[in-house]
Amino acid sequence: MNDGDNPMCRAHAAPRCAATSKRTGQPCKGPAVKGWRVCRFHGAGGGHRAGADHPSYRHGMRAREWIEARREINDLVREAREIERLIS
Repeated sequence: MNDGDNPMCRAHAAPRCAATSKRTGQPCKGPAVKGWRVCRFHGAGGGHRAGADHPSYRHGMRAREWIEARREINDLVREAREIERLIS
């Protein structure tokens, strides 16, 4: 049997997961997902998209863009108050 016929040969030859065990300190030894340094158990390809595509998205008022906009508005208000205090 040729090694190219067996699909497990590619799995055995794959790069190994870079995660280590907290308990033993030993490496994971699982095959890393293509394009990632870790296996599927240690977070490769996990997580949701940010923004409206996230399942917990409600109204967007806590989105990064809105938080940054509020921060800029608050900075402008602080500067205006400081100017007003200096003029008075």
